[in-house]
Amino acid sequence: MTAYRGLLLDIDGVLTVSWRPLRGAAGAIAELRAAGYRLRFVTNTTSRSRRVLSETLTSAGFDIATGEILTAAAATGAYLRRAHPGARCFVLTSGDVTVDLEGVTITGPGEPADLVVIGGAGVEFGYDSLNHAFHLLQQGVPLVAMHRNLYWQTGDRHTLDSGAYILGLEKAAGAHAVVIGKPARAFYDAALASLGLPAESVAVVGDDIDADVKGAKDAGLAGILVRTGKFRQTDLDRSGVVPDVVLDSIADLPAWLRASLGAAVAVGPPGPEAE
Repeated sequence: MTAYRGLLLDIDGVLTVSWRPLRGAAGAIAELRAAGYRLRFVTNTTSRSRRVLSETLTSAGFDIATGEILTAAAATGAYLRRAHPGARCFVLTSGDVTVDLEGVTITGPGEPADLVVIGGAGVEFGYDSLNHAFHLLQQGVPLVAMHRNLYWQTGDRHTLDSGAYILGLEKAAGAHAVVIGKPARAFYDAALASLGLPAESVAVVGDDIDADVKGAKDAGLAGILVRTGKFRQTDLDRSGVVPDVVLDSIADLPAWLRASLGAAVAVGPPGPEAE
């Protein structure tokens, strides 16, 4: 078994559901830090900036700094500034992530645009906004998706997310979205760069068999699935993706890692994070 040195942890569905901490999650994070694991928190959540996420998680009992959080919205902002500098972007998303899109020119419904950018779904996804995006795509404007999650967990039920709208827009307009967040390889590569670790020494922990586990394994990382959040046994059974392990919750992760470390051959405990 591999002795992991770093962990990429999903937030929604792993640490919290509807921003309420899952039982044992805060303690597990504290235990992982004490053991010396390098941690980053990776999320497709696009309704809140990294700073607001850090504040929200702190209020929920976690000690997570803004710089430890990697979001699909922040990654999208970096991508737009790098690949499409100066482009006019029609951004359709729920919540306020303008701070993560600093330097990006954002247009409104009915205005000309060079790109259509889709974030997380919400009440903003009305007919007029979606139809405007459709018209732009018909004109050949490229489509960028912060992620393409089909749903997420709120309370005790699934809630429709933007992936369903993206599928419809792609089909209707004959377009193909460039996906920035999980499970995109570039997103995981950026997370590894932030950790300063090779893929083989890092595991991803998530509740989404496709975005988290399959995305991780496609990028050369281990994939750990937890039975919280959006997890459904039927999704796992029909996916064809084999996680490295399935745990009941993140609360079980420290003990599983200790067992993995004990089974690893000639590997010491993870060292402290480099400055």
